[in-house]
Amino acid sequence: MDEFASQIEELEHQWMRCWMERDRKGMKALAAKEFVFLLGGQTSAMLDRPSWLEAATSRFLCTGYRFRDIYVRRHKKLAVFAARMSIEARLGPKKIEGDVWITDLWQQGGIRRKWRLVERTMSRPDTTPELPEIIREMQLWR
Repeated sequence: MDEFASQIEELEHQWMRCWMERDRKGMKALAAKEFVFLLGGQTSAMLDRPSWLEAATSRFLCTGYRFRDIYVRRHKKLAVFAARMSIEARLGPKKIEGDVWITDLWQQGGIRRKWRLVERTMSRPDTTPELPEIIREMQLWR
């Protein structure tokens, strides 16, 4: 893994540790002012930064996670982090366990050049196992 990918992955772990520890100050420092959390699914829902910070410290609690199949890509002052993530969490009274797919967008600031999380999209993985192979067959570089 290159140095840039390692840097972004470390920021992801910081974000997740802050969430698990209900560290509002830590998440606030990592989240851009325009941060948005999007829960994707058959019906999607979104939280803005203030709503996320309140929920992640009181009603949407993470107790465990593990990243798999990590993908990091830089686009000038933007970075995309995508991964399959095993999660243990509670969303109000609802227990959330198992795999989700996350896609995070990080943006580098102009003055201090710090990376801030702009958007997190979380959704359930597709359960159709043949789709990745069908997509691979479409790859022109194979």
